[in-house]
Amino acid sequence: MLQKGELIPDLTLEDQDGKMVSFHDYKGKQPLVIYFYPKDNTRVCTQQACSFRDNYEDFKAAGAEVIGISKDSPESHKKVANRRELPFKLLSDPKKEAQKAFKVSSILGLLPGRATFVVNKEGIIIHTFRAEFQSEPHIKGALKVLNEQ
Repeated sequence: MLQKGELIPDLTLEDQDGKMVSFHDYKGKQPLVIYFYPKDNTRVCTQQACSFRDNYEDFKAAGAEVIGISKDSPESHKKVANRRELPFKLLSDPKKEAQKAFKVSSILGLLPGRATFVVNKEGIIIHTFRAEFQSEPHIKGALKVLNEQ
């Protein structure tokens, strides 16, 4: 997994609205909270997305944008975003390019991993979280790091 002090990869992925989103577009503008999750519409992944949603205004107040990434299609992301009223982007990584670039390992070698990266506006990772079967440490930890800057 990429670690604190490393620059995030410059990747471009499709979001739930069919728009191409590049991490480069955020560089120099605002911090990011990038979270990887295994699959749309699963219990822990839904809890995680809803927790980010419920705390989204706190992330915005800290100046950060939240971005979720999984291998699911943009269409699947669109359904989840609409159903759960998610105010942030979900990016599709069907070839696991982002997962590999961020070095997010699989869960038990079967499912894409769950990891969160807090990135400053220069594109440098300032904190990482890895908790496979729980979502709350990702949200609380990311907010704490952002608010300490």
